This record gives sequence, structure tokens and C-alpha cells, in this order.
Amino acid sequence: MQTPFPLTAYRADLAQIVVSVFQTMLDLEIVPIETPETPEPGALTAAIYFAGTWQGTVLLECTHAQACEFTHRLMSIDAPAAINDDVRDALGELANMLAGNLKSVLPHGIGLSMPSVVEGTDYSLRICGGNLVDRLRFGSALGAVGVTLIEMLEKD
Repeated sequence: MQTPFPLTAYRADLAQIVVSVFQTMLDLEIVPIETPETPEPGALTAAIYFAGTWQGTVLLECTHAQACEFTHRLMSIDAPAAINDDVRDALGELANMLAGNLKSVLPHGIGLSMPSVVEGTDYSLRICGGNLVDRLRFGSALGAVGVTLIEMLEKD
């Protein structure tokens, strides 16, 4: 059986990575916050999956308005008025940057998937086999975003 990875031991690394990516790529100051999760209507979730010596997922969750503003900042284009391929690409790329940086602090021998983006007004996303979870919330001038790290453990 796979030994659980101490996700909480990497909480500071994950928080630093999120702050750095948002500052560098979006010119957006973002800080860890301690608030209860309140699902936003019309949220989007971008996911990157880790495979290899360690298996897991990193999720980036934000509102439609945030995703459009992130697209504007990342691509240097006018903020889209609605969710489109540019918004999905930008959110997927942000998740990819978070996962790529996080990969450097996780166990060696890990590959990354292509990003996937889930959207809608009433959806749930379940990572099958996901057992251990570390959720962080971050606040900025654009509101709160969530970053979740899930570890998949092999079953006996």
C-alpha cells in the first residue's frame, strides 16, 4: 500500500507558489486567507493531474468574473464578457503553472496531464480515489480563489 504523503507539510510551499504565480503572471497580489468555503454561483475549476511515483490533482477554483479578469491580465487582451476558449485556456494555463511549480517540491518521477476546465452553474467535481485533501483559500482585490491538492492512494 502507498504511504500517505504529508500534504500539510507542503502547505507553505503551495501557498508561496500560488502567491508567486499570481504576482508574476497576473500582476495580482494574493494572500492566504482563513475563511470558510462558500461556493460561488457559476464557478470554474481547472484541474491538473499528477501521475507517476506520486498521484494526485491540483484544482484552481474561481468565479466567472475572476476568470475573465485573469484572462485579461495573462493574455493582455480586453477582458472577455463571457466564458470562451481564451478564458478556458487562461485558467488551464494558470493551473498548469501552479502544478508545474508544485511538481518541483513533490516526490521525483511525476508527470503532469493536460489541463481540464469544468464550468457551469450547478456542478460537482469528484476526483475518484482521492483520499487526502489540503484546501487553501486566497484573497485579492478580485475576491477569493481556492486551490486544492488531492492525493490518490492505492487501495489494498
